[in-house]
Amino acid sequence: MRVMVTGGTGFTGSHTVRGFLAAGHSVRLLVRDAAKVRRVFDPFEIGFADQDIVVGDITDEESVKRAMQGCDAVFHGAALVDMRRSMARRILETNRRGVDLVIGGAHRRGLPSIVYVSSISVFFTPGCGPLHPDMPIAPGTTAYARSKAQGELEVRRLQEEGAPIRVSYPTGIVGPHDPGMSDANRAIHSFFRQTGVNTSSGFQIVDVRDLATLHTVLLERPEGPCGYAAAGPMLSWPETYRVLDEITGKRVRRVPIPGPLFRALGSMGDWIKRVHDFSFPLTRDAMEYATRWPGCSAERTTRELGVSFRSAHETYADTLRWMYETGLLEARHVGRIAREGSREISSPEAAS
Repeated sequence: MRVMVTGGTGFTGSHTVRGFLAAGHSVRLLVRDAAKVRRVFDPFEIGFADQDIVVGDITDEESVKRAMQGCDAVFHGAALVDMRRSMARRILETNRRGVDLVIGGAHRRGLPSIVYVSSISVFFTPGCGPLHPDMPIAPGTTAYARSKAQGELEVRRLQEEGAPIRVSYPTGIVGPHDPGMSDANRAIHSFFRQTGVNTSSGFQIVDVRDLATLHTVLLERPEGPCGYAAAGPMLSWPETYRVLDEITGKRVRRVPIPGPLFRALGSMGDWIKRVHDFSFPLTRDAMEYATRWPGCSAERTTRELGVSFRSAHETYADTLRWMYETGLLEARHVGRIAREGSREISSPEAAS
């Protein structure tokens, strides 16, 4: 298939593009910065012809149409993420219009395969049970969370019309080869550069390479609409730090903070942003996720699609090795990984 891709130079998108190409599909990228295509894909010896790159934006109807022309599938992974209060309206408008033009546009064109990246967090409310794609959609409190909830509602409306939209619902996305240090990778980086926090609940991740494999399976799925969770094992915060300690042979610094206090700090962050706007994710919403995450199972994804998910140990080891090899972390941070030397890190296509 020829696949139009948004978000292709981002973390999830770049791994997914590599997976699509390895599976024999061709890709056309809709990007805002053509130079970033080379920065992201040249290290993997992947080149794109001029006709495979359309410079534009998911909010611009003409550039979306140009990118979609001649394609028979769409992957929509682009979204605007910003924690500043001043960006709230722009986030809501950008992500809503992106879903309308890209997902809705693909449906209006009658394309047979449409893959959309959502988040399992669209079902999260404090105190809820384990998350799964059949739960009611939570309204969200931050602009980004509200935009994902609104996008999910629109996608479901289109699915009810018969649109062949296949949705992935990942947990926190972690892995190597991240062009921009996405949120979950940044959190891991801060555990070693600064300190971690031991609190209630836990940190549930999915390896970006397994998520990319899921996207290829969804792209090639012959049936109509569907949605599948993408999640590795649920680990408590103490279990997460024990894995990191075992990998590095060192003890990650962690500070115990009770869940209620952590949530109160998030509320304080929301208040401070009314006076002094900042992008750091110190929000009540984020602290609820960190301290009350109920877990999510991807058993159905594995059973029905045959997509398995790496252990947290393997994902964290490869991620830390990549951070060390790229200079994001030093030998004193990663301990045993630095002493072991360089190892080949598997790619999405190797896992598919």
